[in-house]
Amino acid sequence: MASLSLRHIYKKYPGGVTAVSDFNLEVKDKEFLVLVGPSGCGKTTTLRMIAGLEEITDGELFIGDRLVNDVAPKDREIAMVFQNYALYPHMSVFENMSFGLKLNKVPKEKIKRLVEEAARILDITHLLDRKPKALSGGQKQRVALGRAIVREPKVFLLDEPLSNLDAKLRAAMRTELTKLHKRVGTTFVYVTHDQVEAMTMATRIVVMKDGLIQQVDTPQRLYDYPCNIFVAGFIGTPQMNFINGKLVKTATGVNFEFQNVSLALPEEKANAEELAPYIGQEVVVGLRPEAISDVESAVLANPEHSFDVNVDVTELMGAEIYLYLTVGDPEEDPTSLIARVSSRSQSRAGDKIKVVADMSRLHIFDKDTERCIIH
Repeated sequence: MASLSLRHIYKKYPGGVTAVSDFNLEVKDKEFLVLVGPSGCGKTTTLRMIAGLEEITDGELFIGDRLVNDVAPKDREIAMVFQNYALYPHMSVFENMSFGLKLNKVPKEKIKRLVEEAARILDITHLLDRKPKALSGGQKQRVALGRAIVREPKVFLLDEPLSNLDAKLRAAMRTELTKLHKRVGTTFVYVTHDQVEAMTMATRIVVMKDGLIQQVDTPQRLYDYPCNIFVAGFIGTPQMNFINGKLVKTATGVNFEFQNVSLALPEEKANAEELAPYIGQEVVVGLRPEAISDVESAVLANPEHSFDVNVDVTELMGAEIYLYLTVGDPEEDPTSLIARVSSRSQSRAGDKIKVVADMSRLHIFDKDTERCIIH
C-alpha cells in the first residue's frame, strides 16, 4: 500500500490556461480521499496527473517514497476506474479483468486466482463468461472495479465512476465502494461533482474551485466549519441559506438586522474578538436549513430569534419537508430561505408564519473576501 504526496503541483496548458494551481496535499496510506467541486474546477486533471495521463507542468508527485513525475502510467502501481467503464466489447468479463495481467506476463494460474477472488468480492462470479453488452450499468461498473482490483495496485483512482448509474443504483454502489475500500485496504482517490457521494464515502474531502484547493477536512468538519461561502454553499443539501445584513450594537449585545428583522446573536458569538471589527458593517450570515424551525413552541420560547416569513412552496421529502420561504416585501427584493422541517409540519404554500432561527448554529462571513469570520 502507499501514501501520496502532491507538492506544489501546477498544470498549465498552451495559451496560458492554468487548470490546477499550487496543489499541495498529503494523502495517507489506506485513506479514502474525495476531490469534489463544480465542473471545470481541476479535479479530474489532478487525478489524471496522479495517473500519469497528464504531464505535470511544475511540482513533484510522490507515490510512497518514489518520485513518479517521469514514470510511465503502467509503472506507477496505480489502477484507474473511468466514468465510461472502458471495457473491451469483444471480450468476456473474465478476459476484460485479466487483460492487464496477461500483458504483464502473469502466470495463467495466478491470473485465474486473482480474477476469481476479485469476482467473489464484487459478486460477479456468475458473469465471468458474459460480454459487456449483456451487462447492466451496475454490472459493468463492478467489472471495471474488478479489472482494477486484480492488478493489486498501491493506489486506486476513480473518476466519477457512478455518474452513469440511476439514483437507486448509485446509492447502492456508494455502499459497495465503501465496503470494497475497507476490504482491499488500499488508498482510494475519488473524483466527483456530487457532494452527497463525497460526504458519505470520504475519510477526507478536498473541495476545489478554479484549480485551487479551498479546504481539506473530514466530511463533518467541512459541514460544521466551512472556511468560506463557496465551501459552505457547496457542502450540504439543501444548500446553506446566505442572508445579507448588518451587525448592530444594542444595549444588551449585538443584533443581526435584515429586511426589518432583528435577531440577537448568542452572547459567546457577540463577544467574539474576531467579530469586533465588523460591528456596524454589512456581513453575510449563513444558516443551514435545519437551523430554521416552524415549531410553535420553539417560536414562542425564543422571541428574540423569531421572525415572520411567507411560505412560497413546500416539498414533501417523506421524512421531512422543505419550506421555501421569503422575508420582506415581495415587490422589493425579498430574502429567500429554505427550512428543513418535520414531515408533521402544518405549514402550507401561501401561509404567513413565524419561524425561529437557531442562532447558535449561524456562520458569519466577510462580505468582501467571503471568508468565514466566526462559526
